[in-house]
Amino acid sequence: MELMGSVAESLDSAAFSQGADLNVFGWQQTLASSATCTGIGVHSGKPVTLTLRPGSANSGYVFIRTDVAAHAQLIPARWDTVTDTAMCTKITNSQGVSVSTIEHVIAALAGRGVHNAVIEVDGPEVPIMDGSSADFMELIDQASLRLQHHPVRQIKILKPVEVSVGKSWALLKPSDEPKFSMEFNANGRLANQSWSLTYDPDHDNFEDLLSAARTFGFYEDAQHLWAQGLAQGASLKNTVVIKEGQVMNEEGLRFSDEFVRHKMLDAIGDLALAGAPILGHFRGVNSGHGLNNQLLRALFADDSAWCF
Repeated sequence: MELMGSVAESLDSAAFSQGADLNVFGWQQTLASSATCTGIGVHSGKPVTLTLRPGSANSGYVFIRTDVAAHAQLIPARWDTVTDTAMCTKITNSQGVSVSTIEHVIAALAGRGVHNAVIEVDGPEVPIMDGSSADFMELIDQASLRLQHHPVRQIKILKPVEVSVGKSWALLKPSDEPKFSMEFNANGRLANQSWSLTYDPDHDNFEDLLSAARTFGFYEDAQHLWAQGLAQGASLKNTVVIKEGQVMNEEGLRFSDEFVRHKMLDAIGDLALAGAPILGHFRGVNSGHGLNNQLLRALFADDSAWCF
């Protein structure tokens, strides 16, 4: 999705050269340098190295698989390259090369106000780290940020767009501020939790309120996944595990409502694949990766529902 053209750039170039305030003019940001971390893939259980690098203006988020042939390495992280949403968000390029579990690192980039970045991985999965976005936030801080000579253009929601499956649904509606609201009860398997957030990367509310919320799952479900050869890297070090209504992790929860906070973290990562920040109010009830992506597809299928 192409961003601002030369007319808007020329109008704002003088303000940028005079050191205009980011909060006033909304300049794009990228990383100032590179930073690397290592971990394991939550599904494969295999080691993987991830490196964040600066991205060019208007390029968005781009993954590079360094373990495949050069002509097939690049995978744009966009709503229309999502090919699987079972247990994570997976993107695939036109050569069939994919990368999975991208949502936590994308949420960290969006939450820190990074608009353009290259994410290199040497395998088919992003490392799970501790199951949250916290380690990726630290990685971004290591690299630090750099303003770019291009203004941010937002996707403004003009009318409500909703998708649903059973009792789960997701909605985008007009709002003067970017907002997220989530209700979650795992379809009756957990007590109901709800959370709302006015999204503001400039004031670190993503980092303070959401970034440390970890992925979670049920012990009974894990048994079935392991039997199928899946979730081989999942453990109490990177997943909150619930057995018979009790948290198995020795340290307990980081937040009393950690489950709904992590669902909102996932939604922020999934909706950041829109290609530009969304100016609207997202509401979800038991919404996961599949519904989040369906919502973006429904939005962009209706030209009257949005504008730049």
